[in-house]
Amino acid sequence: MSVIELQWWQLGLAALMVLALAATTVATRLQIARPLLIAATRTVIQLALIGLVLEALFAVGRLGWVALMALVMLLVAAREVMARQKYRLTGGWAFGIGSVSMFVSAFSVTVLTLVVIIGPEPWYLPQYAIPLLGMLLGNTMTGVALGLDRLTESVWRQRAVIENRLMLGQRASEAVGDIRREAMRSGLMPIINAMAAAGIVSLPGMMTGQILAGTAPALAVKYQILIMFAIAAGTGFGTVFAVLAGSRRLLDDRQRLRLDRLSKAP
Repeated sequence: MSVIELQWWQLGLAALMVLALAATTVATRLQIARPLLIAATRTVIQLALIGLVLEALFAVGRLGWVALMALVMLLVAAREVMARQKYRLTGGWAFGIGSVSMFVSAFSVTVLTLVVIIGPEPWYLPQYAIPLLGMLLGNTMTGVALGLDRLTESVWRQRAVIENRLMLGQRASEAVGDIRREAMRSGLMPIINAMAAAGIVSLPGMMTGQILAGTAPALAVKYQILIMFAIAAGTGFGTVFAVLAGSRRLLDDRQRLRLDRLSKAP
């Protein structure tokens, strides 16, 4: 079964739906038409460019180029994590914690999945490595961003409560324990919901793509289960690491809340 090739004019018809949505937001005064159109334009440009890059990368297939592509993806994801926080850690810590947490989790799970479970030859084969890493980074980015945002905003709002707990003799880990747990739950909730609804409410993206490409549904299901479990592990470990590191930065060794290390995003 061959894939039906799409022409650019057909994509233009799909774009009309986005334009219709933008017009609707203008009529209802939602004030999001401009961000919506900018996001749609970025989607077209970025995906077109990445298509060219991946074609060249697949043709070369060298570890160095794959590693460079992975590094660029990691840095962009870390920037997005920082940009989505209302209150962020100062001094580059927001970017640093985001990048390290995603590197530790998403990269480790990706390499483990490639080497131990899938086993392509070579293990860094771009056809498998880049899409898998992209899916893990994208979902881990969401989890880390939600977790850190929930952590920093809750610490800021409940600063008086935390300081009172510290003055009453509680250790820093106890004073922010509830906040940390809620932040971790916030980061993990999207992937938990995605796994709970997979196959019943929605067909996940990778499975849909494989079926459209002619892959047998049974094989597509196996790959999707593998991907969902890998994403859950990467998102979970990344979110836990980021929240623990972020909360550790907001409390010093003298059991003090350091709000001077937190700033509101412009």
